Amino acid sequence: VQLQASGGGLVQAGGSLRLSCAASGRTSTYYSVGWFRQAPGKEREFVAGISWRGGSAYYTDSVKGRFTISRDVAKNTAYLQMNGLKPTDTAVYYCALGTIVSDPDRYEYWGQGTQVTVSS
Repeated sequence: VQLQASGGGLVQAGGSLRLSCAASGRTSTYYSVGWFRQAPGKEREFVAGISWRGGSAYYTDSVKGRFTISRDVAKNTAYLQMNGLKPTDTAVYYCALGTIVSDPDRYEYWGQGTQVTVSS
Protein backbone atom coordinates (compact mmCIF):
# COMPACT_ATOMS: atom_id res chain seq x y z
CA VAL A 1 0.00 0.00 0.00
CA GLN A 2 1.18 3.51 -0.82
CA LEU A 3 -0.32 6.82 0.20
CA GLN A 4 0.65 10.07 -1.48
CA ALA A 5 -0.53 13.25 0.22
CA SER A 6 -0.39 16.59 -1.52
CA GLY A 7 -1.94 20.03 -1.55
CA GLY A 8 -0.27 21.65 1.42
CA GLY A 9 1.18 25.13 1.32
CA LEU A 10 1.26 28.57 2.83
CA VAL A 11 -2.02 30.44 3.20
CA GLN A 12 -3.26 33.47 5.11
CA ALA A 13 -5.68 33.10 7.98
CA GLY A 14 -9.20 32.72 6.67
CA GLY A 15 -8.02 31.09 3.48
CA SER A 16 -8.61 27.61 2.10
CA LEU A 17 -6.61 24.61 1.01
CA ARG A 18 -7.58 21.22 -0.36
CA LEU A 19 -5.44 18.26 0.54
CA SER A 20 -5.45 15.08 -1.52
CA CYS A 21 -4.42 11.58 -0.57
CA ALA A 22 -3.93 9.15 -3.46
CA ALA A 23 -3.92 5.51 -2.38
CA SER A 24 -2.54 2.58 -4.34
CA GLY A 25 -1.99 -1.09 -3.71
CA ARG A 26 -4.14 -3.36 -1.55
CA THR A 27 -6.24 -0.62 -0.05
CA SER A 28 -9.32 -2.85 0.09
CA THR A 29 -7.93 -4.28 3.31
CA TYR A 30 -8.71 -1.00 5.01
CA TYR A 31 -12.22 0.23 5.72
CA SER A 32 -11.52 3.85 6.52
CA VAL A 33 -9.34 6.74 5.48
CA GLY A 34 -8.44 9.60 7.74
CA TRP A 35 -6.42 12.74 8.14
CA PHE A 36 -4.15 13.50 11.07
CA ARG A 37 -1.88 16.41 11.82
CA GLN A 38 1.15 17.09 13.93
CA ALA A 39 2.28 20.54 14.93
CA PRO A 40 5.83 21.21 16.16
CA GLY A 41 6.25 20.03 19.73
CA LYS A 42 2.81 18.45 19.85
CA GLU A 43 1.44 14.95 19.55
CA ARG A 44 -0.21 13.73 16.41
CA GLU A 45 -3.91 14.62 16.35
CA PHE A 46 -6.83 13.00 14.58
CA VAL A 47 -8.52 15.51 12.30
CA ALA A 48 -11.16 13.65 10.29
CA GLY A 49 -12.12 10.19 9.05
CA ILE A 50 -14.54 8.59 6.61
CA SER A 51 -15.18 5.14 5.25
CA TRP A 52 -14.30 4.31 1.67
CA ARG A 53 -17.90 3.15 1.24
CA GLY A 54 -19.36 6.46 2.34
CA GLY A 55 -21.46 7.14 5.37
CA SER A 56 -20.82 9.44 8.25
CA ALA A 57 -17.64 11.39 8.61
CA TYR A 58 -15.98 12.16 11.93
CA TYR A 59 -14.14 15.33 12.87
CA THR A 60 -12.23 16.60 15.82
CA ASP A 61 -14.12 19.44 17.47
CA SER A 62 -11.65 22.14 16.50
CA VAL A 63 -12.28 21.67 12.76
CA LYS A 64 -16.03 20.99 12.71
CA GLY A 65 -17.80 23.37 10.38
CA ARG A 66 -14.55 24.36 8.65
CA PHE A 67 -13.08 21.13 7.27
CA THR A 68 -14.76 18.54 5.08
CA ILE A 69 -13.42 15.07 4.35
CA SER A 70 -14.51 13.24 1.22
CA ARG A 71 -13.38 10.39 -0.97
CA ASP A 72 -13.55 9.37 -4.62
CA VAL A 73 -13.67 5.60 -4.75
CA ALA A 74 -13.05 5.45 -8.50
CA LYS A 75 -9.85 7.43 -8.08
CA ASN A 76 -8.89 5.79 -4.79
CA THR A 77 -8.34 9.28 -3.46
CA ALA A 78 -9.41 11.05 -0.29
CA TYR A 79 -9.63 14.78 0.18
CA LEU A 80 -9.65 17.26 3.02
CA GLN A 81 -11.19 20.61 2.15
CA MET A 82 -10.04 23.14 4.70
CA ASN A 83 -11.81 26.48 4.90
CA GLY A 84 -11.50 29.28 7.40
CA LEU A 85 -7.96 28.28 8.20
CA LYS A 86 -6.41 29.53 11.41
CA PRO A 87 -2.77 29.80 12.49
CA THR A 88 -3.51 26.99 14.96
CA ASP A 89 -4.14 24.70 11.97
CA THR A 90 -0.47 24.92 11.06
CA ALA A 91 0.95 21.39 11.06
CA VAL A 92 2.16 18.55 8.92
CA TYR A 93 -0.93 16.73 7.70
CA TYR A 94 -0.89 12.97 7.14
CA CYS A 95 -3.40 10.66 5.59
CA ALA A 96 -3.84 7.17 6.91
CA LEU A 97 -5.80 3.97 6.35
CA GLY A 98 -7.60 2.19 9.11
CA THR A 99 -10.30 -0.21 10.15
CA ILE A 100 -12.59 1.94 12.29
CA VAL A 101 -13.45 5.42 11.05
CA SER A 102 -13.93 7.11 14.41
CA ASP A 103 -11.13 5.45 16.37
CA PRO A 104 -7.77 7.17 15.89
CA ASP A 105 -6.02 4.16 17.39
CA ARG A 106 -7.30 1.91 14.61
CA TYR A 107 -5.45 3.67 11.81
CA GLU A 108 -2.60 1.43 10.80
CA TYR A 109 -1.00 2.63 7.58
CA TRP A 110 0.48 6.09 7.13
CA GLY A 111 1.61 8.12 4.20
CA GLN A 112 4.15 10.91 4.16
CA GLY A 113 2.90 14.28 5.30
CA THR A 114 2.23 17.56 3.60
CA GLN A 115 3.00 20.85 5.33
CA VAL A 116 0.22 23.35 5.94
CA THR A 117 1.25 26.77 7.21
CA VAL A 118 -1.32 29.43 8.07
CA SER A 119 -0.05 32.95 8.59
CA SER A 120 -1.83 35.51 10.72
